[in-house]
Amino acid sequence: MAHKKFPRVVIIGAGFAGINAAKALAKKPVDVIIIDRNNHHLFQPLLYQVASSALSPGDIASPIRTIFRGKPNIYVEMDDVTAIDTKNQVVKLTEQADIAYDYLIVAPGTRHSYFGNPEWEQFAPGLKSLDDALKIREKVLLSFEQAEHLVGTDEVSKYLTFVIVGGGPTGVEIAGALAEIGSRTMLLDFPMLSSKDIRIYLVEATDRILSAFPESLSVKALQSLESLGVRVMLKAKVANITDHNVEIAWEHHKETIATSNVIWGAGNAASPLLKTLGTPLDKLGRAIVNSDCSLPDYPNVFVVGDAVHFEDSKGNVLPGVAQTAIQQGRYVASVIAKKTPKEHRKPFVYNNKGVIATIGRAKAIALIGKLQLSGIVAWLIWAVIHVFSLIGFRNQFRVMTEWLWYYITYNPGARLIIRSKLKKDSIK
Repeated sequence: MAHKKFPRVVIIGAGFAGINAAKALAKKPVDVIIIDRNNHHLFQPLLYQVASSALSPGDIASPIRTIFRGKPNIYVEMDDVTAIDTKNQVVKLTEQADIAYDYLIVAPGTRHSYFGNPEWEQFAPGLKSLDDALKIREKVLLSFEQAEHLVGTDEVSKYLTFVIVGGGPTGVEIAGALAEIGSRTMLLDFPMLSSKDIRIYLVEATDRILSAFPESLSVKALQSLESLGVRVMLKAKVANITDHNVEIAWEHHKETIATSNVIWGAGNAASPLLKTLGTPLDKLGRAIVNSDCSLPDYPNVFVVGDAVHFEDSKGNVLPGVAQTAIQQGRYVASVIAKKTPKEHRKPFVYNNKGVIATIGRAKAIALIGKLQLSGIVAWLIWAVIHVFSLIGFRNQFRVMTEWLWYYITYNPGARLIIRSKLKKDSIK
């Protein structure tokens, strides 16, 4: 534990908000303690590429201690935060002693929301962590192995049918990636299997995918997915999920899809840690904050990133995306470094730099200001932004090399199954 020399800033969560806040406070006259249950910072926008075997875990993650090597005022605690005592200014941990703070930045991120059906999680994993991605990758790869043993039977299609729930960026990206890798890569390694056996479904409850984009771009994304062979099911809701099928419900009828592969990307739930703050939360469980990202009753406690309900000057709630988290992390760090009194703090202003979503190889859509882009131009912009947003030259070089290799050969390089023992019933 750090010896307190200066005001102590405790940061909960080493995501985009936490890491950028800590970087902005490095070498400032404060002691910073970063607490995270993992030892690494994860570049979540590329997590789906680990799940689809396009990248390896080390390509999109960096050890937190390595990031802050040579920053003597930054300390790292690998632990779980169980509660926050705002009255006594203490953070409670699972394994370590309580940590007192002068300033607190709460950025715990989110987890999957199954809309009141938590039992679905065992059959439909979400995609929030490296562990999630590796489990999905393993299940997908094992499905092809199992399917090859069932060629000529009615069971083969169950293992080669993939249902992705949620038409947001995560769902669209994983659907496009699986469609490309399944038909263009995996079949080369499994010649006994046929492309007609591979089915990709994307289930979305609203009337269009990627609703954060203009309708014209959503239509282009839909067309790109369909050109890859993805069946997009709009205005469709999941009624039930079991270990062998998914029940889809429309307004007047239902459809049951036999599959052992369901991936959840339909919703997020705020961290339960926020309930211990003793502050108003919105219906999604996010903390409602002031214009400076602080809690109404605690000007030294800031909530940022996915955990916050922040309304801009027009009353719009800011989206829970990486850019929001990065900008809020840096803003709060500036307020703390300058020791700005609450009454003199300028409101946080979000600079919307645009939104981009990729659908597949050389397929993407982008909205930058009023400029709408699609196809390979949008994909190149997406690739450049994501490569240069990665922390560390090693990660940038590796990802750029992997993408170039995959673009030329359609051959991703992370299709390894790491298991001590293979059981036939392990992927059911």
